[in-house]
Amino acid sequence: MGGTASTRRVTFEADENENITVVKGIRLSENVIDRMKEASPSGSKSPRHSGGYGASVSEEELKRRVAEELALEQAKKESEKQKQLKQSKELDQESAHEQLTRAILRERISSEEERSRAKHLSAEFYKVTTEQYQKATEEVEAKFKRYDFHPVCADLQAQILQCYRQHTHQTLSCSALAAQYMHCVNQAKQGTLEKGG
Repeated sequence: MGGTASTRRVTFEADENENITVVKGIRLSENVIDRMKEASPSGSKSPRHSGGYGASVSEEELKRRVAEELALEQAKKESEKQKQLKQSKELDQESAHEQLTRAILRERISSEEERSRAKHLSAEFYKVTTEQYQKATEEVEAKFKRYDFHPVCADLQAQILQCYRQHTHQTLSCSALAAQYMHCVNQAKQGTLEKGG
């Protein structure tokens, strides 16, 4: 669109004040028309072209200006488009970052909940297992009666052991205590048999 020759035919019309208002084949914005008016020399006027078309500058000069203005408008549009694309990309990146952050937070919350649940289940399992163990222990103890027993003639047994320690080479000196112990044990056996136990 720049200064290269174009095969497209462009015609201009002038209004009653010799200002360009209509360009056939191309739409011009008010900004372009205003810039063209400012750029045209105000003192010199070229003669009117035949066929009712006229301009304050030569036709080639006018075509060049229109092409330049169109190129400027196109460049502005492109620049605006690029800016919008950049903003759109930035918004997309921010949105993606925000979504990623949310996903990470959801995952952390989920893993914390699972960890808490696992801890709770572990505590529950331990509690149930302990209760079952206690119950089984009580059942076994109830099935099998515990017998409380006390050693018979424990005082005589202690005296005999002490005597043997004192008289390691003269064990016959402890025979009287041993006889008393044997008599005590036999009496305990007799008492148990009589009780039926």
